[in-house]
Amino acid sequence: MFAKPLNRAKEIYHEYPRQFWVVIGASFVDHLGGALLFTFFSLYVTQHFGVGMTEVGILFAIFSISEFFGSMFGGALTDQIGRKSVIIIGLVVSALTSVGMGLVNKLELFYLMAVITGLFADMAGPARQAMLTDLLPEEKHADGFGIMRVVMNLSVAIGPAIGGFLAAQSYLLLFGADAVSSVITAIAFYFLVAETLPQAKTEEDKEEKISFADSFRGYLIVLKDRAFILFMGISMIVTIVYMQMYGALPVFLRDVHNIPEAGFGMIMSLNATMVVLLQFAITRKMGKRPPMLMMALGAIIYAIGFSMYGFVNEYAMFMLAMVIITIGEMVVTPVAQALVAKFSPEEMRGRYMAVFGISWLIPGAIGPLLAGLIMDNGDPRWVWYASGILAIIATLGFLYLHKHVEQDEESVSPVDIEPAPLMATKEAA
Repeated sequence: MFAKPLNRAKEIYHEYPRQFWVVIGASFVDHLGGALLFTFFSLYVTQHFGVGMTEVGILFAIFSISEFFGSMFGGALTDQIGRKSVIIIGLVVSALTSVGMGLVNKLELFYLMAVITGLFADMAGPARQAMLTDLLPEEKHADGFGIMRVVMNLSVAIGPAIGGFLAAQSYLLLFGADAVSSVITAIAFYFLVAETLPQAKTEEDKEEKISFADSFRGYLIVLKDRAFILFMGISMIVTIVYMQMYGALPVFLRDVHNIPEAGFGMIMSLNATMVVLLQFAITRKMGKRPPMLMMALGAIIYAIGFSMYGFVNEYAMFMLAMVIITIGEMVVTPVAQALVAKFSPEEMRGRYMAVFGISWLIPGAIGPLLAGLIMDNGDPRWVWYASGILAIIATLGFLYLHKHVEQDEESVSPVDIEPAPLMATKEAA
């Protein structure tokens, strides 16, 4: 009964290098701590500080603005000193700031901790993505990111249940658990993970020493990549919609429909469980299809799922809406990550990953704030109506990219998620 799935799992394991699985495992531990905390973050802030969703939106904006600068700094540092050191620094600072957040009792101090968290902890994001890209051949990038999503969502499937139990005892336990997971991950990376920064290919490259300022100026090359920047801009619209799942949704369900924390935790566990069970198969099914069309498909599925929350009133329908959203998520996320990996030259992966992080950081600043203003000053259902409209706009944008970028042989080479190259390889300074 279990022989076939077990053999298939062994086959998948042997398709990837051991170092890849070490990174995956260590990242699971770190993400589990984050899943314990982040799922209940907006609930904690509104309850502990006695504020509304507008203040939560401001807090998310502070996170995102500081994360933007931290990510850009980390991306440049990743391409200069290496992936491993940047990841370890980010994890250690993340542990310290988690403890700090759990101890402060003034909202102003909480805001300050958010700034520190964003500036230093998020610097590890581009490094981790660049390391995964380094470890795998191009034809394995989409599948590799799909595996990472499966493992990360396994932590989310487990995290909310554990987090709900800890939160019932004390929210401080959530912050402490997040800090411990970050420390364990930092130790694992230090002792078990080797540096993957590509070595100079020629003697001239080896003799040329690139300063941090030179590395940072490399961002100008990324910003001149028009196809990449256009793709990133449309991705921001999708991410504004997606962010409502973590910021507005738990408070909306609690305040409008009287759904308790445990009920929301079950909805999020459904999301994570679906990803664990279905993500890898879906990623492989999409492998030969035009990625921009897949992004458009995921965006229109988002439009259906998120807008449902503005129309339905039963818990079963809330669960169904999450099923639909999760299907869209399983289409969008690994395709987007694979696209970025193929846009980026080897020597600039950290900076490309950092710039693409803007498509998460800016929506993280704008989305929750706008949702908070709507929920505190108007009809909360308009959060979900507007989400549907934005997702439709993004769908049209990805269709435009499919027609004018993927199929335009004069401007850029067409791509496939695997194994064809995404864009013509760009020379990096």
